[in-house]
Amino acid sequence: MVPRDFQRTMPGSNVHLQRPSGLWSYTHLDAWLLVLLLALCSFGLFVLYSASGQDMGYVVRQAVRMGAGFFVLIVLAQLQPRTYRRLAPWGYVAGVGLLVAVLLIGVGAKGAQRWLELPGFRFQPSEIMKLVLPMMVAAWLTKHQLPPTFRHLFLALVLLAVPTALIMKQPDLGTSLLIAASGVFVILLSGVYWRWIFVALGLAGAALPALWSIMKDYQKQRVLTFLDPESDPLGAGWNIIQSKTAIGSGGLSGKGWLEGTQSQLDFLPESHTDFIIAVIGEELGMTGVLVLLLIYLMIIARGLIIAAQAQDSFSRLLAGSITLTFFVYVFVNIGMVSGLLPVVGVPLPMVSYGGTSIVTLMAGFGILMSIRTHRQMLTR
Repeated sequence: MVPRDFQRTMPGSNVHLQRPSGLWSYTHLDAWLLVLLLALCSFGLFVLYSASGQDMGYVVRQAVRMGAGFFVLIVLAQLQPRTYRRLAPWGYVAGVGLLVAVLLIGVGAKGAQRWLELPGFRFQPSEIMKLVLPMMVAAWLTKHQLPPTFRHLFLALVLLAVPTALIMKQPDLGTSLLIAASGVFVILLSGVYWRWIFVALGLAGAALPALWSIMKDYQKQRVLTFLDPESDPLGAGWNIIQSKTAIGSGGLSGKGWLEGTQSQLDFLPESHTDFIIAVIGEELGMTGVLVLLLIYLMIIARGLIIAAQAQDSFSRLLAGSITLTFFVYVFVNIGMVSGLLPVVGVPLPMVSYGGTSIVTLMAGFGILMSIRTHRQMLTR
């Protein structure tokens, strides 16, 4: 359908820049993405009721957080992509400043210091960097000619390394990996030369012994447990053994909603947070898991379409990074619960019980919708 509302005509050309008319254009929301997110959130609340031991309080609190997330999504969708590009440096400086503040005056829990306490609530500044970092790296790289030169690429890696190191210091390995991935995706999508990628992979492999030496004892234990969970079945290996037992016992159709023995009898720890996919596998079986994966795949596909159709390099890099980082969330969580990856504390997006991470993810989708709906269409 040809849009009706002309924005402006390019001088000396019969090409007109237009914006589509209609409800979705004026609200700057993408209908496909919005419906998929609503379906995912509904599925998440349905599963959470069982995973939380049928505690309606968890469901209500999660629904409120999702509502706040959708509000943030709608607000951010109204801003134009060039606004995000202009604000990226300021957001990056503020985010790094907050991460430094966490190390100095942050609030600790379970041996980690990751939060800042404000009157009435606490928040995790590292969540902000999940959006600010790819935004900053994309703004820096697209300020210059693509593919990036070695100097521009090196400075982009410095921008990536600073918040990643600060978050690892908290320590929070899972979040630091996600944030590093968001920046790496921007770099890869910028058209960096393959020979540089192979060199980077070689250097990363050579740096593994050094990384092992600076890891905390509990982080090392997670890796060792991943390699051999049966070595300590009643201790460090308990979580992964129970999660695999729950997933395997569900079969094709599952034991039925609210009927899972591993989750309902508390054999499965953290069943409403990081290990909630095991509850789905046990109660809804492979069918339930495949339905969830289908929703995730459609969201990822929509995000990649938005990235491919973006009108400028900054928007393409940012949309691609947001979408691929969302994929990493899903891949890492399912991989660690099924024993394919070490446990790093990454939640299952929109399904695991949580607060700040939901709002952050929704904010990312708001930016995706902004990139989609502010894209001006060329017609002749």
